[in-house]
Amino acid sequence: MTDTRQQHPDRVRALLDDLDAASGEAIGEAARLLLDSVEADGIVHVAGAGHSLAMVLETFYRAGGLAAVRPMWDPQVFPLADAVRSTSAEREAGIGRAVAEAAAPAPPDVAVVFSTSGRNPYPVEIAEECAARGVPVIAVTSAPASEGAAARAATTLADHASIVLDTRVPPGDAVHPAAAPRTAAVSTILAAYTWSRVLAAMDDLAAARGADLLRWTSANVPGSDELNVALLERYRHRVPELTGNGPSGRRPVG
Repeated sequence: MTDTRQQHPDRVRALLDDLDAASGEAIGEAARLLLDSVEADGIVHVAGAGHSLAMVLETFYRAGGLAAVRPMWDPQVFPLADAVRSTSAEREAGIGRAVAEAAAPAPPDVAVVFSTSGRNPYPVEIAEECAARGVPVIAVTSAPASEGAAARAATTLADHASIVLDTRVPPGDAVHPAAAPRTAAVSTILAAYTWSRVLAAMDDLAAARGADLLRWTSANVPGSDELNVALLERYRHRVPELTGNGPSGRRPVG
């Protein structure tokens, strides 16, 4: 009898290897673009909808994460408040464009947009609007998932990106059991791994340049409040979500 308990870990490891092969070089390019931006006092705008909002949380106000990060989001795409509405909102034209317009990114800012399929209007419009403003877009998406997804926008997220980080998430996201996948979604695992690789590459590049890369310290270690207060003071007016004031007075996710 096949040990299905071992199949799932092996499948995830294989997908991580596939991701490394597909996006290894692009990860270094993304690290350089982001470091150039923050060294020039730019802001990294991050966006996602539905469960990709987990990755917005992974980038924003995160232990060891970049301080110069601002989330771009609309409460309608947050599934914890109304799951069904969040799905329809991601497919509704106009919401993503309005989010990007409200954030008003401008060079030397960079946008990072997370969307496994990259085929819904919300992430596509955000990327398109940022690119139109001269702000380069890093797309964290999956080519296989995008190819297998319903096309709900005329273009894809990747079409508007300067750099594409292909997470290699399979269509449908679930990977277990291998013969007929129905559970164990991997998009968050693969996207979080991708982002951690970007941060590690940025750290190495900043060290090589002798650059001071500003990062948050975990709130659960001694002395963290003192270390983080200067970053809060520096970015609170450019990242209003740090102190509870998102666009138009909206409360930030989480």
